[in-house]
Amino acid sequence: MKKPVFALAAALAVAAVPAFAQSPRGEAKAMLAGKAVSIEYGRPSLKGRDMLAQAAVGTPWRMGADAATKLKTDADLTFGAAAVPKGEYVLTATKVAADTWHLNVKGADQKIVAEIPLTAEAVAQSIEMFTIELTGVGDKGEFKMIWGTTGLKTAFTGK
Repeated sequence: MKKPVFALAAALAVAAVPAFAQSPRGEAKAMLAGKAVSIEYGRPSLKGRDMLAQAAVGTPWRMGADAATKLKTDADLTFGAAAVPKGEYVLTATKVAADTWHLNVKGADQKIVAEIPLTAEAVAQSIEMFTIELTGVGDKGEFKMIWGTTGLKTAFTGK
């Protein structure tokens, strides 16, 4: 009689392992021109690694862990010359040279809507968990992702 109970407990434990292995989810939010902008993403930890330095040049990175990083905007956004109409998008980042990155905004069809250059900056204190920040004042905003001692950012506007 104990064998079926043990087998059931073992099966439940094995099924639960993937849930514990996933990174926590994070959300960054801002208001621009009175409209909501949000990014939902996975938050992996460094665990002693330098993940941004290990990224291969030319290979898109999903910016986080597990599920895709998603942008939802009720505002039409402009990043320099790149326009991103209100809607829902998938975000990735591509290392285009040793210290140069682009933010890629992709539509539902996975086609790139915009490639946005990111400015790198050193961060004084290492950030263990991958973090995305959105700030907004009036119609001006800033996107920033931080991991380890590297911050990558870009300014944008919304209307």
